[in-house]
Amino acid sequence: DKMKLKRFLLRYYPPGIILEYIQGGEVKTKSIDLLDLSTTTDVDALVEDIRKAEPLITASRKDQIVHLILRLQEKLRQQADHKFYLFKVLRAHILPLTNVAFNKSGSCFITGSYDRTCKLWDTASGEELRTLEGHRNVVYAIAFNNPYGDKIATGSFDKTCKLWSVDTGKCYYTFRGHTAEIVCLSFNLQSTLVATGSMDTTAKLWDIQDGEEVVTLTGHSGEIIALSFNTTGDRIITGHSGE
Repeated sequence: DKMKLKRFLLRYYPPGIILEYIQGGEVKTKSIDLLDLSTTTDVDALVEDIRKAEPLITASRKDQIVHLILRLQEKLRQQADHKFYLFKVLRAHILPLTNVAFNKSGSCFITGSYDRTCKLWDTASGEELRTLEGHRNVVYAIAFNNPYGDKIATGSFDKTCKLWSVDTGKCYYTFRGHTAEIVCLSFNLQSTLVATGSMDTTAKLWDIQDGEEVVTLTGHSGEIIALSFNTTGDRIITGHSGE
């Protein structure tokens, strides 16, 4: 079948370029790994090597590939200059923390706690922006709907998940249906669904527009402690503890 290139996606780590293409009516991907890329790599020579090995990349696409590789090199330069240091220590909650999460830009972050709240913080100042209150037990799983960052989901030992507005702190919905503690959650990248995993051995998908349960995923024999969407948001992987 003939392959038609749709678009390029940049992968910063490990360095590479993803080719999204259409073949036989299906969207497929393949990756060009650039694991040996450095800040001193000859970009023109590298692009020629890539073009020889990959028929999807025609002469008209050369400038695009050059631009993407230059962006990868710029990222490598930033990493080379980067030193980690202690920025701030925040006395966040009275009781122990359960989880922390940044929004995409890193401008703010959230903390979950045994004190039954989730707090939103300004990263630069360390100032508390708001407290999200309403759960009746430990707030264990927390997440922003990145890359948008305008909503927060909190999963609790009270068996519910709540959806909040970052701007106002208002609770949009309380998702009820699990029969045991919620210990993991995730938004899809499109920010249309939130998935919750529970000690009741099920995962549930919730529609964040209307607050309704979309589906319950059953089949695990143990507590679902991890889950993740793929980038297109049409598949989810779940993991449970135990054998």
